[in-house]
Amino acid sequence: MARLVGSDGARTEAAIRRAAVDLIAAKGFEAVSLREIAKAVGIQASSLYRYFPSKHELLTAIITQHLEHLLAQWEAVKPKGDDALEQLHAFIEFHVDYHSAKHKEVFVSNMEMRSLTVDDRQAVVALRNRYESILQEILRGGIDEGLFSIPDIRVATFAILAMLTGLTAWYQQGGRLTKSDLVACYSKLIATGVTLPGDPGQRKISLRSRSA
Repeated sequence: MARLVGSDGARTEAAIRRAAVDLIAAKGFEAVSLREIAKAVGIQASSLYRYFPSKHELLTAIITQHLEHLLAQWEAVKPKGDDALEQLHAFIEFHVDYHSAKHKEVFVSNMEMRSLTVDDRQAVVALRNRYESILQEILRGGIDEGLFSIPDIRVATFAILAMLTGLTAWYQQGGRLTKSDLVACYSKLIATGVTLPGDPGQRKISLRSRSA
């Protein structure tokens, strides 16, 4: 890659993060060096140290930025009402859209949590817990409305997130399914799993998914 001649600090830092994500996703954190990342960006290793003094600090910055941006984007698009089915569908749509477009960041954030220091991992887990709590509150709201039947909200949250995030391992844009198809499929599966048997909410969220 050509050197980023005359680039400003923000652009260079962003380029470092992108190169690091690409390399770590392809080779794993332990197999990638800061020198290799600097070479991919087109800068000297000594220049990279001005932005990230260590590889662990770079990894922490990547994962933290990913989770903070995830939370900020949800706040920007979440429905204003309290309808649990509307909130659930919006969350599914958001999660599918965001994670299908950020599959490398998602992979690095999930797989390389083990490479963080104890203190950094605690801070990152706190951010991840904030995102999980969004879905927990939606499910709890559905129970309070008498729409959802869930034996354990925490287990249901983990199961739903694992199913939704799993798409990053197999989904390809331009393939057989569009994002709208995925949202409709996941919405129906999840609504069937959390709503009361025969509840009209299942049909409501299914119809809404098809019209998205």
